[in-house]
Amino acid sequence: MGRLDDVLAKRFASPAAPAAGDGPRPEPGWQADTGLARLRWLVFPAVFLAYLGQTASGVDRYAHGPGKAVGYALIALFCVVYLATLQVSRLQPDQPSRRADLGLAALVAICALEVPFAHEDAFVMLIYVLVLAISRLGGRALPLVVAAFAASTFVPSLVPGWHQGIEVDLGVSMLVVAFAMWAFFGVIRVNRELGAARAEVAQLAAENERSRIARDLHDLLGHSLTAVTVKAGLAKRLVAADPEKAAIEIGEVEDLARRSLADVRAAISGYREVTLVGELASGRELLRAAGIDADLPKAVEVPDPATAVLFGWAVREGLTNVVRHARARRCAVRVGPTWVEVVDDGVIGIMAEPSEGNGLQGLRDRVAEAGASLAVGPQVGGGWHLRVDAAPTGTVPA
Repeated sequence: MGRLDDVLAKRFASPAAPAAGDGPRPEPGWQADTGLARLRWLVFPAVFLAYLGQTASGVDRYAHGPGKAVGYALIALFCVVYLATLQVSRLQPDQPSRRADLGLAALVAICALEVPFAHEDAFVMLIYVLVLAISRLGGRALPLVVAAFAASTFVPSLVPGWHQGIEVDLGVSMLVVAFAMWAFFGVIRVNRELGAARAEVAQLAAENERSRIARDLHDLLGHSLTAVTVKAGLAKRLVAADPEKAAIEIGEVEDLARRSLADVRAAISGYREVTLVGELASGRELLRAAGIDADLPKAVEVPDPATAVLFGWAVREGLTNVVRHARARRCAVRVGPTWVEVVDDGVIGIMAEPSEGNGLQGLRDRVAEAGASLAVGPQVGGGWHLRVDAAPTGTVPA
């Protein structure tokens, strides 16, 4: 029963449920808020604040005396508010946030206050405002993009004391940045939704499997265990009066128990026998879900049914290892009348041979029992291959 208990434990363990003591899982699509993650989200945006050097240059040219100090202080305040608002937006993506809205409003106000000190160079700050606005609003930030474009393009030409023409370059740069950020944050949003959807599908699949097993066990064992109980009680009463009939009843109890155990194992395995055609069909879906380009035959012809089953096990183990370990971009399965081969272009092929797991050892046992041969290892030029050659027709395994 130890093996059956292991199977039950694996089947009932939901991949979406955290282990005891692990605490809540982070939201799908977002990494845990560790110190390193917070540092990364703070340092990378801070690097791009270097473009505010243009605003600082404008303060140096146009401001005088105490005005320079005020202009530089406004730039420093802008950087602090920008990074703080970015952190709020990261922790609450796509959710209404009063703090994030106040941060955006404060950034616009700081930009307006900087205009007398940096003149047209103050509008560079609007690029950072657009980045934050698009990250939270997406396409709804279009009015703000238009307003920023108009302000940076035409305001310098409308202020008499600046003696500036229409600033087309800065306005076009804003439009380009806005479009790029809209596409970038759109990809992030889609990836986050995809991660959440995959997690939900995995949880629903686990719950459906538990429900199926519970239903099947009830249907299968309800009648069998009742019969075992009745026959065992009858055998107990017959032990003294009719030992031979009691022995017959005990034998029937044993048969019932064996059949019940077989039914339980069938329920746990989903009533599914491994076949080459089935493994190719499920493997194609597995590779697709993992984002690996699948090159699998759509039709196969293996004359020997026993060989087809062995090939099915080989394909299952090979594709499982490709998805779990290879980090491959492409995987191909080739099938001949007496052989099957799984090949990938993963990075594991250029490293030392990894320790052999239970799955590969189990496949070796099946291959040995069938009198076939197994070849597995890295390929020349990178990647990994697994090949099973069936025993010649008429060969009897030793």
